[in-house]
Amino acid sequence: MSNSDNLGAVADVRIAAWLAAQRVPFALEAVRGTPADRKGGHLARYQGRVVLRETAQVPDGDTSFTDVERWRWYNTNNIWIDLRALAHLQATDPAAPALPLIINRKTVDPRDPASTPVIQLESAMGAAIGSIPGARAIHVPRSRFAPVKTTDDLLVVRSDAYELTDDGQLRPGFDGPGPVVTLDPQFYELLPGFEQQFPAGAPSLRRCRRFEVEGDVTFGGGVVAVGDVQVAGPCHVPDREVLGG
Repeated sequence: MSNSDNLGAVADVRIAAWLAAQRVPFALEAVRGTPADRKGGHLARYQGRVVLRETAQVPDGDTSFTDVERWRWYNTNNIWIDLRALAHLQATDPAAPALPLIINRKTVDPRDPASTPVIQLESAMGAAIGSIPGARAIHVPRSRFAPVKTTDDLLVVRSDAYELTDDGQLRPGFDGPGPVVTLDPQFYELLPGFEQQFPAGAPSLRRCRRFEVEGDVTFGGGVVAVGDVQVAGPCHVPDREVLGG
């Protein structure tokens, strides 16, 4: 199973063979965290168990969640489960596996922060790693994790930092952790605004480490970002401009 927002998810028979050989009832694929992993859940130890910790579960004032040197392993939401083991578990406890309740505070209209506030109650399937006996985490390459949770992520996968293969797989075209994109939420957070700022498509990010945009900036076609790039608006980046280097 996988979240639809992970564009790197693909079935791998080698992982299935490992699960069967080791008789692992539940496995969660994890990657080494990078500065781009600012919203996803990470693995932690709690009372002798490995548990999944999500952003919404962090107490107010705790700024350590995005410290990828402290929290090194991030959940890809690629999950493998032995259905026979799950059936056996639920025969003993129909409510199993126990999944912590997560409270997300949002608004009815995500485009309007002044709209009616609501509470979204949810649970994370990956959290079963902390309640299923014998559950394991498995370290997988970054190629299996290409999440699109924000327009920051969307810009990366639309750029030449990734390649869409003939068999439908999204493969990274960079070495190392990949570009970290930070777009000004006032202009880029929602898709209509994002599309308006990049009318000619995403810039080249294959050789970019960090791409930060602040203010109202529109981009022409064929723009190339190299190394660490910061752009402040209001301005327009002309066609084929090379930023950084």
